[in-house]
Amino acid sequence: MTPSFSLRPSLLFLAGLVLATGLAVTADGAGRFGSRALAALDLTEPPELVAQPPRPLDAADREAAVIAWRYMKANTDPGTGLVSSVAGYPSSTMWDQASYILALVAARKLDIIDDAELGWRADKLLKSFTAMDLVDGQLPNKAYHTRTLAMVDYGNSATPDGIGWSAIDMGRLLVALRVLEEHHPRFRDWIRGVLSRWHLDGMAVAGELIGTQREADGLIYLQEGRIGYEQYAARAAALWGLDATSAISAGRVIDWRRIEGTEVAVDLRSAASFGAITPVLSEPYILQGLEMGFNAEAGRLAATIYRAQERRHARTGQLTAVSEDHINQKPSFLYSSVFSNGADWAVVTEDGEFFPELRTVSLKAAFGWDAIYDTDYTALLRAELADLAGDGGWAAGRYEADGRPNDILTLNTNAIVLEALHYKAFGPLLP
Repeated sequence: MTPSFSLRPSLLFLAGLVLATGLAVTADGAGRFGSRALAALDLTEPPELVAQPPRPLDAADREAAVIAWRYMKANTDPGTGLVSSVAGYPSSTMWDQASYILALVAARKLDIIDDAELGWRADKLLKSFTAMDLVDGQLPNKAYHTRTLAMVDYGNSATPDGIGWSAIDMGRLLVALRVLEEHHPRFRDWIRGVLSRWHLDGMAVAGELIGTQREADGLIYLQEGRIGYEQYAARAAALWGLDATSAISAGRVIDWRRIEGTEVAVDLRSAASFGAITPVLSEPYILQGLEMGFNAEAGRLAATIYRAQERRHARTGQLTAVSEDHINQKPSFLYSSVFSNGADWAVVTEDGEFFPELRTVSLKAAFGWDAIYDTDYTALLRAELADLAGDGGWAAGRYEADGRPNDILTLNTNAIVLEALHYKAFGPLLP
């Protein structure tokens, strides 16, 4: 099987679109962004759950971290230092290279690797970042061949001009580079040199996150982001002094939907209105918690998203941990969500096609929520997925419908396991 790579989560709008105007009306023309949305986002109210402080790792935790590192060892290209997004497939995105950097820092802190190994791995990767071609000489392409450093499309075919950059991917990379220089200051000058080569101001303009895509007539600039992912990337951009002030709060795009007895924040920008999917799922909230720690808004929203999954299990008996994941069959990549495209618990492709029969219990979501909240339910999730460990790392999850393993091995799954165990032991990667 040749995995396909999803466009990293994005809602694509013309760069000149004025969001504050467009988001006040839904597809049916009914104004919904108003007192109810703002009242529900009253940050004086405590979250349903609070992130737990660091606590000691047990033997199962330490073994889980060792298993996750196996993926990095098996899938690092010895020449470029890049790690493949999917085992055996020599292609990767900036999102996934960021995952690798964060896994590298976590593995060192957890004493899975020594300082010498961290050093040569970081050296090779930063050399590649220095050498790689950029889209129109501005920012990294959405995907690269891990052996040749060629800019590629999502089918891993060389594209000399690139297919564009993703502001969301770049946001994750900016978090990772800040984490690397904070934990290992000897790389600071090198990191700053890499960033000075990149035109970062192109990904954050007038408070918005801006991505690009290559069309026949040139590079098209697009506002990028969907709820959760947008705020995560905007917080990352702000770490480096970029102007993402409009995108950093979800307040302007929130609607509230009652799911499993929980008021869950969903994206006011409907798929029907904007022609892109709007999944609400675990990933961006888990990453905010593990990497930067929750701010007040993210803490409230994360708690409701977790609670809806816990309550679905209580109601149905079905283990529920939904996130974005590669799968081991077509269509290769899916967003299993709490809500997307008008439906609770929707499972969608980037193009909005529904695959409810392929909903998975996500291993990385189980580890992430367990590190953050440490509940009886998260412990149950981890216990039920413990058999997904293998010689090449952790498999992505298990299909709800029949219990079969989704046995694809991915960088992001194994990196988040390492991030989660770092969080459990030490707290967020950026203190």
